[in-house]
Amino acid sequence: MTSTPVLAPVGGRAVALGDVPDPVFSQGMVGYGAAVDPPRAVIDAVAPVSGRILKLMPHAYIVMTSENVGILVHLGLDTVTLNGAGFTARAAEADTVTAGQPVITYDVPTVVAAGFNPIVAVVVMDEREPGNVVPGDAVASGAGIAAGSALFTANR
Repeated sequence: MTSTPVLAPVGGRAVALGDVPDPVFSQGMVGYGAAVDPPRAVIDAVAPVSGRILKLMPHAYIVMTSENVGILVHLGLDTVTLNGAGFTARAAEADTVTAGQPVITYDVPTVVAAGFNPIVAVVVMDEREPGNVVPGDAVASGAGIAAGSALFTANR
């Protein structure tokens, strides 16, 4: 079994995935993990793990670890409809990144002004067993978390 520590891609308040107001995430449809409610500022969203950027969209990215654990970071809810407004790529698809390296600059005020929830969902792609994702202390308590701090551990 591999154990993959997954870091918070942004700072803010840690949130249990079940509390994200979108059933795609709260019901684990794409996988299990946790979320972060970010500050209302322009911030960098960083790689939650070291690996290769498998997919990079303006509002989301997937980093695949060397152990083939794919971590999806989704910036805001329904933000695909913004067509890139509020997001600036700092890396490219297929780049190798280290945990904590900036991937996208996230203009949270632009997203909020457009009427979207800015919460950042972080999930293990295609994880079907919620017990394989162990939330960190900040998630369990809904505490503040810094970007780059332990968000959860993915076990496979």
